[in-house]
Amino acid sequence: MKRVLDLTLCLLVLPTILPVIAICGLLIWLDNPGSVFFTQLRTGKGGKRFRMYKLRTMASNAEELKLKYAHLNELTWPDFKITNDPRVTRVGRILRKTSLDELPQIFNIIKGDMSWVGPRPTSFDVSTYSLWHTERLEVIPGLTGLWQVSGRSNLDFDDRLRLDIEYIERKSIRLDIQILFRTVSAIFTQRGAY
Repeated sequence: MKRVLDLTLCLLVLPTILPVIAICGLLIWLDNPGSVFFTQLRTGKGGKRFRMYKLRTMASNAEELKLKYAHLNELTWPDFKITNDPRVTRVGRILRKTSLDELPQIFNIIKGDMSWVGPRPTSFDVSTYSLWHTERLEVIPGLTGLWQVSGRSNLDFDDRLRLDIEYIERKSIRLDIQILFRTVSAIFTQRGAY
């Protein structure tokens, strides 16, 4: 049922999302020439790694600059976040604030790597997880989830994990629909976005 809901929503929103991705891509390229897409290995169900798609919001050499700014990291490693990250481009700030940079993940949903709702896939490998963290790997990761509508980027990894586990233990189509509506609200109020 969840997969049917995922694909139905994809078919409904794809005609609207594709032109928005194209416009955003042009703005990204004009602001900072280079690839308009950013792919990153993420950890999915069962610890399987997959390539997650996003619109690029940082300078094209952002990964190289990560070491330079490591001392500014505000979260517990392996999470990495800097308020007003100097690697983020002008267009990238807008895309992040509006969550438009996440739109290409519709292709991950279509491929079955992700769902609309579930634990957010981590960029770090499962080998860095503590044993209690692995419960989040029992379900397909999501574009949005319980922690995104409960604080988004303002929560540390362990706090997000607790909300992921709460979602897994309470999961239902009804809860997914509630989270989707709350996500839209969080995007429009820009609560917790960075």
